[in-house]
Amino acid sequence: MKIISIVLILISAFLSIKHGWDAFQPANAEQTKMMADLGISKTIMPFFGVLSIVIGLMLLFPQTFFISNLLNAVTIVLIMALSLRAGNTSIALIEIPFLAMPLLLIWLKYPFKF
Repeated sequence: MKIISIVLILISAFLSIKHGWDAFQPANAEQTKMMADLGISKTIMPFFGVLSIVIGLMLLFPQTFFISNLLNAVTIVLIMALSLRAGNTSIALIEIPFLAMPLLLIWLKYPFKF
């Protein structure tokens, strides 16, 4: 179980940091349209980017492991809610496995004891 937990932590941290970094890159037309449909403006994207990077880094430390997974799950539920409000069920369905990851990590607990 420790190996599974370690792999999931690394994947989750990588995805959070990557998505945070991508928030600072210029969006293409499709991404801009999707963000507009969700009601997320260009000015708020850097804040989501910083939050995502911080969550990804917090995952690596045992003191902030639980809160980072909780924030990650809340962020994913927010994306799902915004997409359902916009009438885009496919985005909400795609996010389900990503919602399961932080919840599974909370259940597995931090793999290293200090």
